[in-house]
Amino acid sequence: MTSEPEAASHLHAYEEAASRLRILRGAPSASAPEPGKRTALDLFRAAPPEAPAVFYFDTTLTYADIDRLSDRLAGWLARTGMARGDRIAIILQNVPQFVIASVAAWKLGAIVVSLNPMYRTPELRKLFRDCEPKAVICHDDQWNNVFPATESVVPERVLWTSPRDFQARNDARVLPAPAAAPQAHALAAVFAGDAPAPPAAALTADDIGLLLYTSGTTGVPKGAMLTHRNLVATALTCRDHFELDGASRIFGVAPLFHITGFEIQMIAAFVSGGAMVLTYRFQPQVALDAFLEWRPTFIVGAITAFIALMNQPAATGRHFGSFIHIYSGGAPIAPSVIDAFAARFGRAIRSSYGMTELTSASHLAPNAGRIPVDPESGALSIGKPTPGVDAIVVDDARRPLGPGEHGEVVVRGPGVMAGYWRKPAETDEVLTKGWLHSGDVGFFDADGWFYLVDRKKDMISASGFKVWPREVEDVIYAFPGVREAAVVGAADPYRGETVVAFVSAQPGAAIDVAALTRFCRERLAAYKCPAEICVLDDLPKTESGKITRNTLRDSLDRMR
Repeated sequence: MTSEPEAASHLHAYEEAASRLRILRGAPSASAPEPGKRTALDLFRAAPPEAPAVFYFDTTLTYADIDRLSDRLAGWLARTGMARGDRIAIILQNVPQFVIASVAAWKLGAIVVSLNPMYRTPELRKLFRDCEPKAVICHDDQWNNVFPATESVVPERVLWTSPRDFQARNDARVLPAPAAAPQAHALAAVFAGDAPAPPAAALTADDIGLLLYTSGTTGVPKGAMLTHRNLVATALTCRDHFELDGASRIFGVAPLFHITGFEIQMIAAFVSGGAMVLTYRFQPQVALDAFLEWRPTFIVGAITAFIALMNQPAATGRHFGSFIHIYSGGAPIAPSVIDAFAARFGRAIRSSYGMTELTSASHLAPNAGRIPVDPESGALSIGKPTPGVDAIVVDDARRPLGPGEHGEVVVRGPGVMAGYWRKPAETDEVLTKGWLHSGDVGFFDADGWFYLVDRKKDMISASGFKVWPREVEDVIYAFPGVREAAVVGAADPYRGETVVAFVSAQPGAAIDVAALTRFCRERLAAYKCPAEICVLDDLPKTESGKITRNTLRDSLDRMR
């Protein structure tokens, strides 16, 4: 933390640097669309009622359908005692129920807590203790994993739903087999009921609309508090930049429980009056089939999704013919992949940058034209700051840097979060009077294009998901016979990075790698589990005894 005089000095320097950079990039007076006092619920309600809101396999739901079903859910929850400011944990894949539950939460004045369905019981228990949800909605096949973590939730407010709901033909290509019905409330029964809509909640633009957990730069799960003002402001920017309107069809390749899916798919659809195309979970062939069936016009997702689509032998330019804009973010993008995609399908993937604490995109490449590549690092530019966003680069002393100088990317704009849930000290570490310290290392060039070259800490980005090594190491240390553990990220042409663990055994013990792998899978989301476990006699350390991850990372580079 910095003192008040230091903070004031930093702010003055930040303002001067931001002013110079706005001039550098040719946007001295760029401003964001004005969100006013609108909320995400206002955006939903402004959409044409009879317009399609969700295409889901063989089902189409209109905005009126979502409104009616969310009224019933909100009314049912209100009858059980749910109220303004309460948290509702939504642990769902890309299904219509996610959209309905989010709208229902806002009708109550409640806060959506969007959680990854891949989380295991120990992970969920930790998060539930932090945010104390008053209701939980999950898939039926997650029940045995989710329910043991719901210590503070009244049982009647734990609801399950099936991904086969709203899907008549039971498409076996992607949907799981029906799970045994839990002995609890079924969301379908709530939808079929007659609970009256609750009285309108006094929702404001400054209320928290979404609590989304991120490991950030310390590894401790923190709930980023995103206000309705954040959600609306970013949605307006997305609508304008991606040229979205009532005819737009946004393909849901990003998970709705991720900030990209929540904001640039769902809220962007609301503000434009367009529709989302959802397919439960991303599977390349199912996505290609949906491209031809629903003819989506916009898509944004991690580069790994586009690589997977390229790996489908049957994929052709015809599958991508309906898209007006194609964007990628959430993981580093190799220029060679961009070139290969364009050569194969005749379409360009555009770059972007954002994070949960920024309500997704803060930097976007223009819709057309060449995206520069840094000649030294080979990094593709992440674009330029969006209207109303200031971005600078600072050194370790938080002094602004000039073109070409590497440092931490710091951002100010209408999407910057309100702070971390119940963590004032952690909030003060990253927020300085509206400026967010991203923890990402990058630079900008003489034309105002930004590039990312590294992470400030040891964060691993696997398929766009953040993995903090210590969380994985803590699990490994609980395995019998483990003496030391260190986790690093290794370059992966598909995932961007993959998780690799190094372990050493206690004297007289032997590490069963297969058993340790199973142990991790039972306690961690799949993307956090080590793809490779290397057993060493001893792990390298500094003179003070600290394990040196850099040495292990370098050894991986030599081995491959």
